[in-house]
Amino acid sequence: MCPAAYYSMIMAENHKTLIRQHMVECAIERSISEAARVFQTTRTTVRKWLRRYRGGQGLRDRSRRPERSPNKTPPHLEKAVVDMRKKTRYGPHKLRDWLIRTQGLDIPHWTIRNILYRNNLVKKGRKRTACYPAFWAWDTAEPFVHAQVDVKDVRDKKTLGTRRTTHLGRCGLYRYQWTFIESKSRMRLLAYSRRNNVTNGIAFLVLCTDWIRSWGLPLPDKLQMQTDWGGEFGGDNPDKVERINRRYLRKRGAELCRYPKGRKQYNGRVERSHRSDDEEFYMPLLLSIKDPDTYLTKAFQWLAFYNLYRPHYGHDMNRKTPVEKLRELGLKVPDSFALMPPVDLEKIAVKINREGGYHVPAKYTEMVRFDPVLSIPLH
Repeated sequence: MCPAAYYSMIMAENHKTLIRQHMVECAIERSISEAARVFQTTRTTVRKWLRRYRGGQGLRDRSRRPERSPNKTPPHLEKAVVDMRKKTRYGPHKLRDWLIRTQGLDIPHWTIRNILYRNNLVKKGRKRTACYPAFWAWDTAEPFVHAQVDVKDVRDKKTLGTRRTTHLGRCGLYRYQWTFIESKSRMRLLAYSRRNNVTNGIAFLVLCTDWIRSWGLPLPDKLQMQTDWGGEFGGDNPDKVERINRRYLRKRGAELCRYPKGRKQYNGRVERSHRSDDEEFYMPLLLSIKDPDTYLTKAFQWLAFYNLYRPHYGHDMNRKTPVEKLRELGLKVPDSFALMPPVDLEKIAVKINREGGYHVPAKYTEMVRFDPVLSIPLH
């Protein structure tokens, strides 16, 4: 007597062939009805396996794969996706855009996702901790009402490894990257320095504000520049922050503000852009840079790609570039508006802090040396 139903055994055991063998033998020795009763299944099931057994077809499960798959992705397209994934480590959306730009292959991102899963190229991610959304950025209706500002220590051995960080020091390259990102469109401005101090912090805030205001665009009267609580932006001393606002920023239509302590996620957009810097700029290119001038030239190329050509997939971006997003929001900006060349802050910081004023186009004409291919006309 069979101790359990046929279906239960088939689902629970790995010895499917052996169970079916016993069922077929029971049907031959007794009857189909008796075998169905003993194994607690239907006579149709018993007849199916008895017919296959007598026909020499075996008692293993047959493949359920269809004989024809007219919509199957061709092998050469699947290979292109796999190779590009291994080369770039991009996800489905960015892989699709990259394949369109580089190889002219338009593959739906869902198809790319399935290809990555089939080839075991997707790792199970860690569960994210609770995140407090940057509501100041999300609730901004107009561009250049809110911006996030931060400084990045490029010499991050955990991210870039010993070889790259050692190369950075041996070649005398800039250690600190200063980043301004407009919260609505993700447009970025960059500068560099070898020291991280409040003098360079003030210079960067003034530099970005004067660059934006000097174009004469119809922008809001007040730009809130949100930073962390680092000493380069006044630290946790409210008097220093107020002095920076009073002396340098308010007369330029800007104000320095902070996100609440313990809520680093409120500056998430500038922090996320630093990850893109590591993955798409420093890791592939840093070892090929031998001097500070080349460093600034490559940084300008990366900035141009980021602001003018690189699609974004964040909140409300819909695969648009920062400049495309600004134009969608009704701000008619030329491409050169997003191409402020990165400079060495320490060459201009003393002048800014001493005079309390700064004429951006004139100073750029005086000190910035452009790559001839990348030269842009200053207005």
